[in-house]
Amino acid sequence: MGASAGRRVRVTSARVGSVWVEPPASVRPMLATLDGPPLRSPELAYEPKYDGIRALAEVDGQLVRLRSRLGSDKTGQFADVAAALARIGTAVGRPMLLDGEIVALDTIGEPTSFLELQPRMHTKRPPAVPVAFVAFDLLRDGGEDVRPLPLVERRRRLEAVLQRRTGSLVRLGAQVVGNGETLWRRVRGSRWDGLIVKQLASSYASGRRSTAWRKRKLVHTQTCVVGGWTVPRGTRVRFGALLLGVHDPPGTLCYVGNVGSGFSEAELDRISTALTAIRATHSPFAAGPAPPAAARWVQPTLAVEVKFTEWTRAGRLRHPTYLGLRNDVDVSRVGPEAGGERRRALSRGRRLAARPAHRPREVPEADGPLLDQLEAIEEGRGSGTLLLPDGTRLRISNLDKVFWPEGSITKGDLFRHYVRVAPMLLPVLADRPLVMRRHPHGIKGKAFYQHRAPETAPAGVRVETPAADTDPRPHLIGGSLATLLYSTQLAAISQDTWLSRVGTEMHPDHVVLDLDPPDGLSFARVRDLARWIRDELDGLGVTGYPKTSGVSGLHIYIPMPPGVPYESGQLFCQIIATVVTRRHPRAATIERAVSARGRRIYVDYLQNKLGRTLASAYSARASTFAGVSTPLTWAEVDAKVSPRDFTVHTFGARLASAGDLWATLREAKPADPRAVLKYAHQDT
Repeated sequence: MGASAGRRVRVTSARVGSVWVEPPASVRPMLATLDGPPLRSPELAYEPKYDGIRALAEVDGQLVRLRSRLGSDKTGQFADVAAALARIGTAVGRPMLLDGEIVALDTIGEPTSFLELQPRMHTKRPPAVPVAFVAFDLLRDGGEDVRPLPLVERRRRLEAVLQRRTGSLVRLGAQVVGNGETLWRRVRGSRWDGLIVKQLASSYASGRRSTAWRKRKLVHTQTCVVGGWTVPRGTRVRFGALLLGVHDPPGTLCYVGNVGSGFSEAELDRISTALTAIRATHSPFAAGPAPPAAARWVQPTLAVEVKFTEWTRAGRLRHPTYLGLRNDVDVSRVGPEAGGERRRALSRGRRLAARPAHRPREVPEADGPLLDQLEAIEEGRGSGTLLLPDGTRLRISNLDKVFWPEGSITKGDLFRHYVRVAPMLLPVLADRPLVMRRHPHGIKGKAFYQHRAPETAPAGVRVETPAADTDPRPHLIGGSLATLLYSTQLAAISQDTWLSRVGTEMHPDHVVLDLDPPDGLSFARVRDLARWIRDELDGLGVTGYPKTSGVSGLHIYIPMPPGVPYESGQLFCQIIATVVTRRHPRAATIERAVSARGRRIYVDYLQNKLGRTLASAYSARASTFAGVSTPLTWAEVDAKVSPRDFTVHTFGARLASAGDLWATLREAKPADPRAVLKYAHQDT
């Protein structure tokens, strides 16, 4: 993995980049497209595609920060790598930003599978698994931003920086120019993931997936015996996935996973017919991980060919894809191919299982491990299974789909937001019926409301029919992490809840004044109106709790005593709204007709009704800027706060600085609905 082999590029003079101005923490790596590039071209460079964690290394003397592709700080998890980079930074004597891959190393010090990194993912203790940072690009060189320079110049500078400074923990990635055939043969015999093929003249496009970099992925093939199938879901017909097995050892059929992708409609029909003819009542699998509990069984007489990336430590196929039926094999002799790779993977798994458990990071239960899983899924195919802390498994997909074009914010970013805020959000949602507004194609696509829960929901997702619903139908009920992330998988961007809970459906816990400004009105005007409402509430001895809507408005929540009906709560809000709009007629209105409002802010009290919903605190919103409905202090309302201060991308910093402001609402002294009647009489 040394300097470039076979280089034929001549650099006649060094080129100069622009001035570096961007905060390193905001930089994201350039990404490659999957596009089978040629193995020979004088305009291309060929590099190994390592199966690790993509990382940007900010190095400034002893200061080192390792950040993942999505910006997560990995410095503490790989402190040994950071220390080695600090030594290089001190020797170089100028700030740098390196692009590379953190890889696990095998017993001879060569990069191996991503699966071997997992023991290092959640610990700051001394490493049990050796790792290295393999550098392959330079983005900052002192005060210069070298990203606009061509790859060949950036590579020359990278080699100069790392010359005679690399070691076991920091390495220079291999690169071959012009002819990648020899390197491709090395890939096929290594634990690498494939090749990255780069145009030598290409600049570095931070945060973008560019055809200037292309992936040539290595896959394996395996003949498998079909032992059963799963029922279809969604739009899939015939069957969901095939249950696969191999004889390992000979004569023992081991379950090795499911394959649900790669089927055409014609192939679904063809295989379904074959499965019907060989139905069985019992599982044919004698060993291996447990198949799905709801499987349908068949006699093990059908063989299929799949492609996959590697064997996991549990002895299962990683990322299998169906290729076709195999009628030319003896099914009873189908065993694992690739020279015993499955047995070696199982052996590694047993060794790791025998090691003492590491102390987890001190993060909220739903935070660190789930964020790492999301990142691994996104680094792969964008679809996979989340293992939740309670053992629930949740299938998720299309994490790379862009939901917010402004900022290229994806479905994966939405998942990360809800994982981060879950400890604060789940108590807000607990026991409340949810109404989903789904955006399957992002905020620019067609959205639709869904009151009724899907007919089949995964384990851990709570579904109930609220007893007092005037149109009885089952709803998703908030409060569990599984329900929160399941609705996210269904592309429900915000968490829209009732004001009451299951069991006390007719009695809201709080009521709301929704301040809805016309398009283009300054948020300063909204803050003015919120302060006027606060003054009226203060006169009643009532505390209101403000939060941004996440779009352009503001919500003020008022806690209610137990047993107060919706009608009384709505009347309370109606009186406050009427008094405020009467005192400030040029700024506010309670007119429902949009045409009658003009440039005034609509004070909506009609949301306080059984079955009506509002976006909860900490919800992401389908605003152009990916806003988050954010609890505020009244001091922030008095200041120059703006909804654009709080977005899906920036909300982690908000939580770190402000904590859970909404918890005070649940503990607050409730308002006395009767006091507002005397107040209304005095104002007439």
